[in-house]
Amino acid sequence: MENLVVSIHQPNFLPWSGYFYKIAQSDVFVLLDNVQYSKNSFINRNKIKTPQGKNLWLTVPLKSNGLSEILIKDVVIANQIEWKKKHLHTLEMSYKRASFFNQLYSDIEKVYNESQWVDLCFFNVKLINLIIDKLNLNTQLLIASHLNVEGKSTQLLVNIVRKLNGKVYLSGYGGSKYQEEDLFEKNDIKLQYYNFTHPVYPQLWGEFTSGLSIVDLLFNCGPESKDILMGRSQA
Repeated sequence: MENLVVSIHQPNFLPWSGYFYKIAQSDVFVLLDNVQYSKNSFINRNKIKTPQGKNLWLTVPLKSNGLSEILIKDVVIANQIEWKKKHLHTLEMSYKRASFFNQLYSDIEKVYNESQWVDLCFFNVKLINLIIDKLNLNTQLLIASHLNVEGKSTQLLVNIVRKLNGKVYLSGYGGSKYQEEDLFEKNDIKLQYYNFTHPVYPQLWGEFTSGLSIVDLLFNCGPESKDILMGRSQA
């Protein structure tokens, strides 16, 4: 592809809508699993909305040994904690009245229960792939550690894009605070920023709340979710 658009992001847990908007705008989306895990980030937790109208964190418990120095791909789930049943019960109680609960919940339940899930990254990737399928996105998904690319910070991003013969690197505006923009230009890569406007859609439990996991949109809007995400429709 002449103007291949590549975007890169950590493999977050049940990410928010903006994450999948970025995927939808890309030809290739690389899951950056070979960088340091960041504590209290979205890599192992995300928010949903409860019947009380409050946000609740769904958190995958992790083994704490060495977390301050470990790479995302090496993070291990603490399965001595009964987290899967708790997550599934919370999702059911929060969304069983949603219009499209049945179309999504059973597939999420299947992912949760198909394995003991030792590696957080594998679990997150499985869920991300499920959501991509539900949104009917055609973006190619790749894992950074499988590309045999080295480097740090902006240089790592540049090296990944070059490895894939990408011509455009798609970044959120937050990237402008830490990226060395000149490195992209020096490597003949166009740095392009995208602006995501969070859609407002029919939502359970009171006043609309933005920034929740994508499952909130899918449970409430089902097949219309992609058009809503891309700003083409309001459910």
